[in-house]
Amino acid sequence: MKYIINQTQCGFLLKDGSYVKMLSNGKHNYIKSLGYEVIVEEMNGPVKFSKIPKAVLLQDPEFSKQVLHIQIPDGFLGLLYLNGNLNGVLTEKEYLFWNVWEKYEYRLLDMRETVMDKEVTKQYLSYIPLKYYKKIEIQPGETGLLYLDNQYTDELTSGTHYYWLYSKDVLCRIVDLKTKELDITGQEILTADRIGIRINLICTYRIANPRKMVDTIKGLENQLYSCAQLIIREYIGRYRLDELLEQKEEISGYIYQRLKEEQDRNCVEFLSAGIKDIILPGEIREILNTVLIAEKKAQANVITRREEVASTRSLLNTAKLMDENKTLYKLKEMECLERICTQVGNINVAGSGTLLEQLNNLMG
Repeated sequence: MKYIINQTQCGFLLKDGSYVKMLSNGKHNYIKSLGYEVIVEEMNGPVKFSKIPKAVLLQDPEFSKQVLHIQIPDGFLGLLYLNGNLNGVLTEKEYLFWNVWEKYEYRLLDMRETVMDKEVTKQYLSYIPLKYYKKIEIQPGETGLLYLDNQYTDELTSGTHYYWLYSKDVLCRIVDLKTKELDITGQEILTADRIGIRINLICTYRIANPRKMVDTIKGLENQLYSCAQLIIREYIGRYRLDELLEQKEEISGYIYQRLKEEQDRNCVEFLSAGIKDIILPGEIREILNTVLIAEKKAQANVITRREEVASTRSLLNTAKLMDENKTLYKLKEMECLERICTQVGNINVAGSGTLLEQLNNLMG
């Protein structure tokens, strides 16, 4: 039987099912009835082991010099290059590629060190399956607590970090270090004079010890809420309502100091705290409004009395001056005459005496 092998092909000669040799391109004649068989393969890409074990083929020097034999050790990945360009990742233990019309090369990546080497670029990672590595992104204002096999290992700064998953389990707990605001609202408290009020408190804090917080505290915000709640109830109940309203700033300062005493235990730093609102019952608000109106009216009356006293004192001083100074008295009379004249259309004077004397007599 005639076999034609093209230039980009090769042939494998078998006799009674056993491999004999590798055939180059050209025409070949073998009698099939004598047990001969020729398998024709394209010499590109991976070698296809149709009927012949690869171990048998590799013993043939003619075959071996035309292929790239790749063996991937444990703990490694292979990067496959085709004609100088990255072509894929090799995850199996052994590969055979034709290296005749195409140029195959490979490079090993060591996964035994958990921290990924910086030489592993983003281009490489685009080919590597996610099951082989872990990507950790830490944003600005955050920190990452790295655990390898559940053991704390390192604290990660902002940026992108890569770890191989071959030898260890990788876990990262990301902690937000930015300033946060905590609202404690609607705290119902009974004052010293037995008046029920509601308090709204606001405080700002940031996490100061992230590792201790992660290891010892579950539900940080709830714990801080309860801590502030107890401090409010402990202190506010000592004051009467009027004292509470008058000393709001001083009480806020005390609450802030008490929170700072608790901050180490809660792994945070309190930056500020203060009473935001004091909410009174409806009837108490009405009473306070009535008292406020009465106080303002009393203040207005005092001001009115002061003005009346000042006016009377001014008139008395003016009278004393006119009594002591006749010229000033005459000027005052002329001023009065001017005011009268502005209100009168015509004035008829009869008899003796001056106009001023007659008017004085008229007014007298």
